Amino acid sequence: MSRRSSTTSYKGMNAVNGASSRSVLITGVGRGLGRALALELAKRGHTVIGCARTQDRLNSLQSDLPDPSDKHLLLNADVRSNSSIEELARIVMEKKGVPDIIVNNAGTINKNNKIWEVPEEDFDTVIDTNVKGVANMLRHFIPLMLTRNQGIIVNMSSGWGRSGAALVAPYCASKWAIEGLTRSVAKELPDGMAVIALNPGVIKTDMLESCFGDSAGLYQEPEAWALKAATMILNLTAADNGASLTV
Repeated sequence: MSRRSSTTSYKGMNAVNGASSRSVLITGVGRGLGRALALELAKRGHTVIGCARTQDRLNSLQSDLPDPSDKHLLLNADVRSNSSIEELARIVMEKKGVPDIIVNNAGTINKNNKIWEVPEEDFDTVIDTNVKGVANMLRHFIPLMLTRNQGIIVNMSSGWGRSGAALVAPYCASKWAIEGLTRSVAKELPDGMAVIALNPGVIKTDMLESCFGDSAGLYQEPEAWALKAATMILNLTAADNGASLTV
């Protein structure tokens, strides 16, 4: 297992030089980190396969992506639905083949509340998106990657998946689950594949604003984050299997 915990060792690396274009599937590309990462990877010449629940946001991303419109593939899908992800996998295989890298980015957070005041539906939404959503992706895409015995899977974690915070217990629980899920799945993968838990750091997103309010504006924008995250993700290898890393 790799013990790298930051992007320090990646400084100065160019993800394109010396590497052919790769296909990267990203969930939750409609906004925030997913959108920024999709745009950065496309700018570097890689093929983006993205999914989100909102067609308008997919259309907006499509209009901002470089290259011919048929190079990339954006699809409407809901990670919370096993059948939706099963269909996503079928279409991706039909149109683009097995992705080289999968970034399980789609996520949500509860409104700030003590656990006994969090409505049942809010708790369920967090778990269904952040945990079951990742499980659905693994269920349908790992078997495809196994046919080649290669592929990198990045499960977005959080600093709150390695510590605790008041008022966001459902979110913390979901990200701790991602850390454990990732370490367990890593032991099930063959040599040549890797699954990594990645803490993106603190970024100015809608989710951060829901927790921090106006002070969220003190943190870096998704576009600045994507510059570092794209390089790090593109340089992950099978040697990183099971690692918990931080951008």
